[in-house]
Amino acid sequence: MLTTLRFEPLREDRVPRLLEIEREVNSAPWSERSFRHEVSHPQGIFLTAIADGEVVGYGGIWLVIDEAHVTTLAVAPTHQRQGIGRWLLVELLNRARAKGMTCATLEVRASNEAAIALYKKLGFQESARRKSYYPDNKEDALVMWLYELDTWEAPSK
Repeated sequence: MLTTLRFEPLREDRVPRLLEIEREVNSAPWSERSFRHEVSHPQGIFLTAIADGEVVGYGGIWLVIDEAHVTTLAVAPTHQRQGIGRWLLVELLNRARAKGMTCATLEVRASNEAAIALYKKLGFQESARRKSYYPDNKEDALVMWLYELDTWEAPSK
């Protein structure tokens, strides 16, 4: 059972653990270079989720003019279905809003029903489909938007 959860900015020394999680959850994983770039990305917010002292997830957003673009969100399989991904995304969106972002967007695999359900719960809406978006298997991506981030409040459940 989860007793503590906190979110911290990505540090270099945590990249190896993120790579382990990434390989477990993503069929087209990010490279080490991509994660290391996020450590000092000037227009980004990248957080690690730490549950009971262990890095169990991560998420990132790029800030583009007034838009928060969710670049990645992942939780280790051993810690999924505990609300960590939801809390992490809410934290990212709140931090993006604090930096003046007024909307948020993301792409998600069309087959990722759990992620799509989470995003819809938080107010994201499907707006488009990108055919053959993912390079590993040519799966489509759904493009989702959360409008009015500046007045958004995370649902309580």
